[in-house]
Amino acid sequence: MSVVALLAGATLIGGTATGQPATPKPTDYVASVEVVRVPGAPPPDVVRGTVFEDADRNGSYAGPLADSGSPKGRGRGAQGPPEHAQGPPAHAQGPKRQRSDKQATQQGKERGIPGIAVSNGREVVLTDKDGRYQLPAYDDMTVFVTKPAGFDTPVDEDHIPQFFYHHLPEGSPPLRFGGLPPTGPLPHAINFPLARGANSGEADCAVIGDTQTYSNREAGYLRDGVVRDLAERDDLDECGAFIVGDVAGDDLGLYPRVKQVMSIADIPVRAVPGNHDLDYDATDDENSFDTYLREIGPEYYSYDIGDAHFIGLDNVKYPCTPEEDNADGKHAFCDDPANHPVYNGVIGEKQLAWLANDLAFVPKDKLIVIGTHIPLVSFIDMDATKHQTDDAKELYRLLEGRSALSVSGHAQTLENMIPGDRFAGWQKAVGVDGIPFQHIVVGAASGSWWIGDLDVNGLPESLQRGGAPPGYINLALDGNTFQDTYRATRRPESEQMSLSISSPFFRDWFDTLAEWKKANPAATRTPPPVNINDLGDPNLLTPADLADGGSSLMANVWNGTTDTEVLVKIDERRPTVATRTQEARGEGIRTGAEFADPYAMMRNLQVARHSLESTSGNERTQGFEAFRGSQFGPGPTQPMPDWLWADQSSSLWRLPLPADLEQGGHTATVYANDSDGQRFVGTLNFEVMVERPPSLFRKEVFPPPPPG
Repeated sequence: MSVVALLAGATLIGGTATGQPATPKPTDYVASVEVVRVPGAPPPDVVRGTVFEDADRNGSYAGPLADSGSPKGRGRGAQGPPEHAQGPPAHAQGPKRQRSDKQATQQGKERGIPGIAVSNGREVVLTDKDGRYQLPAYDDMTVFVTKPAGFDTPVDEDHIPQFFYHHLPEGSPPLRFGGLPPTGPLPHAINFPLARGANSGEADCAVIGDTQTYSNREAGYLRDGVVRDLAERDDLDECGAFIVGDVAGDDLGLYPRVKQVMSIADIPVRAVPGNHDLDYDATDDENSFDTYLREIGPEYYSYDIGDAHFIGLDNVKYPCTPEEDNADGKHAFCDDPANHPVYNGVIGEKQLAWLANDLAFVPKDKLIVIGTHIPLVSFIDMDATKHQTDDAKELYRLLEGRSALSVSGHAQTLENMIPGDRFAGWQKAVGVDGIPFQHIVVGAASGSWWIGDLDVNGLPESLQRGGAPPGYINLALDGNTFQDTYRATRRPESEQMSLSISSPFFRDWFDTLAEWKKANPAATRTPPPVNINDLGDPNLLTPADLADGGSSLMANVWNGTTDTEVLVKIDERRPTVATRTQEARGEGIRTGAEFADPYAMMRNLQVARHSLESTSGNERTQGFEAFRGSQFGPGPTQPMPDWLWADQSSSLWRLPLPADLEQGGHTATVYANDSDGQRFVGTLNFEVMVERPPSLFRKEVFPPPPPG
């Protein structure tokens, strides 16, 4: 039989022939929620509608509507009238994307789906046998469906899932970035389309912290870094990306650009809001994320991937108040919301009540993945109430007896904490003695806020406060179990650690620069006393450096936990177990040169971008900017701000180097074995010499030639 005959009647997918068409990509399903308004009819006093299977995934109307038989209302449904889909034009930055107004409408051949959870943000109900639901109505609510496993929700052109309808009849109060436009009366029906999708039982999810672009230039860094890595993968369609807050960097007019950049990955992109997504001019918490609601989606919601139930929560309260937040006397920063509004980490009674209702319909054997922006608890911010979650214990009670995982961002660190871990600050700050399930602060796509010298990819090195490079957590789901691995930006998947040596001369160099930094601001014109050239070769040691355990190999296993075993093999010697500098048994933060990651600190203490100058006439291109336009330089090459240093870390292991190492070259091989059975390997070459030789060219050997 000929090849042509073999392929007759088959569909060619990805270079292979199959008798059945492959499951379409979720990002090909572009449509919106169906909003039904009956002309002349009084608005209803309850929310009702149908969850239906959009079998042809085309979003076009061809038959009577399920609930009224009347023409559907116009508009995007999920986010208000189309002219407001991207916010007021005056605030938008970056190119506009043409938006689709098509709504997925239930056609005669399409049927309702029973047993699907639908919520108004308070109550949760399951659809009946015909896919219908009914809920109480509130003037300020978001109605949303919980995507079941094996189905896709439609997405917009930026690949943001459309599974919700915001109801705010009068719209937002005046806000800098517009907030939500008026939605008008409650529709007569809100119908949620779903289409059949993948349900493999195994799926990879990209959990991303703090994309946090403050400027269009930083949006470009996001595009060329993490988004490029995501776009090069082909295994994220089913689960997509989950951004755990700080999608934006205060300038919410950049949302259209950020969404456009994220869409390059060609995967569904979900998120929860962070403190840099706030409408900072909102005067109450109810409206503090209105622009986020318009541009991204609900503050909290749930969805299923295989046997995992994902729950996104908003734990950023803004502004916090003395009455509600400082009754315990630990939140004095909340005492003047009128003049100094501040956020606080808290989930709140409303969301916890919704969560209890949501969980009532979730089988006990499902994995629960809780996504928040602010960590429930944190290593780096263990003493801070603002940067941890006040009601974490209430959340723990709701999840008691379930298999669960917490993922969060906010801290610009990578912290992987497991049951049994304890740190000194938790009890005083948020009343937590230990954690009942694994907590991962997933690191940041922006690293340490896009600060640092540019690397070979043209991206800021931006090493995070614990020493890990920018990146994200890959969550590999297998039924109701998971495996977490860090994916460092533009680095091989196998690269999971940085290795370096802490020697007496490194620590002296560190201390010298640390003392200088205390006395000198970022814009100083005073050169520091030493620079990276003065450090010389950090991997060349003398017997004096090795004496009495004076030099140690430092292994920063970025995603390591307290049950990660780190072994170090020097040349052909027997492997030796390295010791974690933070054992997580109730101690506080250990900081300073002895507990620093030399690999990261050599980059933290030497940032050449400070010194960039030109005669262009543009003052803002001298040195560099970060955050809200904060200027770093122009001035001599110098350290970044000390609060960004990797002189404290929850993922650092140390092994004193043997004092009897012979002169010559040596190789340290580091094995990191985690509890998931993964093994990662790294190597570091170093030398031992009787004396440290000159590090620069020996000019005395080649004196300058005579004139002429």
